[in-house]
Amino acid sequence: MKIYLIAGEASGDLHGSNLAKAVMRMEPTAQLRGWGGDLMAESGVEITKHYRELAFMGFVEVLMNIRTIMRNFKICKEDIANWKPDVLVLIDYPGFNLRMAEWAKAQGIRVFYYISPQIWAWKENRVHGIRKNVDQMCVVLPFEKEFYARHNYPVEFVGHPLLDAIQSGSFDEKVFRTEQGLDDRPVIALLPGSRQQEIRSMLPVMIEAAATLGEYQCVIAAAPSQKDEFYHEVAGEQMNRVKMVRGKTHELLRIARAGLVTSGTATLEAGLIGMPQVVCYKGSAVSYFIARRLVKVKYISLVNLILDKPAVKELIQQEFNTIQARAELQDLLSEGSRRNEIIADYESLRLALGGGGASERTARLLLKKA
Repeated sequence: MKIYLIAGEASGDLHGSNLAKAVMRMEPTAQLRGWGGDLMAESGVEITKHYRELAFMGFVEVLMNIRTIMRNFKICKEDIANWKPDVLVLIDYPGFNLRMAEWAKAQGIRVFYYISPQIWAWKENRVHGIRKNVDQMCVVLPFEKEFYARHNYPVEFVGHPLLDAIQSGSFDEKVFRTEQGLDDRPVIALLPGSRQQEIRSMLPVMIEAAATLGEYQCVIAAAPSQKDEFYHEVAGEQMNRVKMVRGKTHELLRIARAGLVTSGTATLEAGLIGMPQVVCYKGSAVSYFIARRLVKVKYISLVNLILDKPAVKELIQQEFNTIQARAELQDLLSEGSRRNEIIADYESLRLALGGGGASERTARLLLKKA
């Protein structure tokens, strides 16, 4: 069986890699090829384009890179047509993958979608194209199954793959600190995102807000797709005030007292691991202006969306500044009702997402339908 996968960002690479491992356990002779990252490559997927070449965020940024994006469509279509897969597996990344679904369906290729685009937040009319072009949709958030049911499109709720990804065996904090050059002081985690655009917007403010809290050490979770030099270029001399770990985000979240986290999958990772957090977001003024008029959800963090309440504080655009970020962070670092409330809400979050095994369930569906 030949399976072609497309993931366009770090979270998709993580979930694609675990899906690939599950597929290979069930079908060792399967051939896997596609677009993704280092984790998918390590899991047996032949990567023909890395996701770091694909990550454009915001309306203005997409327009500025439209020629590159259109060229990527052409390259991807040619690669799929030449390789002739039995099934195309699309992992989130809707701006690109929904167009690929339409093209692949027209070519007679079976289309399997893992991790639904967030069309319940905006562009709800996309559901009609999904119903037409996607043979099987696997959703990972509990309310998504009901959303699709309202549109007469049956989907499978497989659970969230992060529940498996964050599980680990024994973890020795002392060894981790030694390996990463951390001292015994409590840790503040800084997660500025994975794309260059968001790191440029988020990191300087995060460092300025957190590094002045002298009894703590601030540690950046570096994105696997970005080099150390890039962080030094963005933050300059501020990098002397922080440490950086790479490929150890979950371990960092486990030891951190609290953290500043850029809106995205990382907010859910922090919630499931149990790190109190302040969710932050700042994009271009034009992109934010457009998004405010299109997006229909009350919250930007997955933690709050799933729980349908403001469990974690969200600092958006102008609210994300040094003074407010520092104040919210200090509130979480000290023992008190706010910190305890968040930790209690995290228990509800885990229950809402069900048990583990998302990758295994998705792999079985994929191999059954292919």
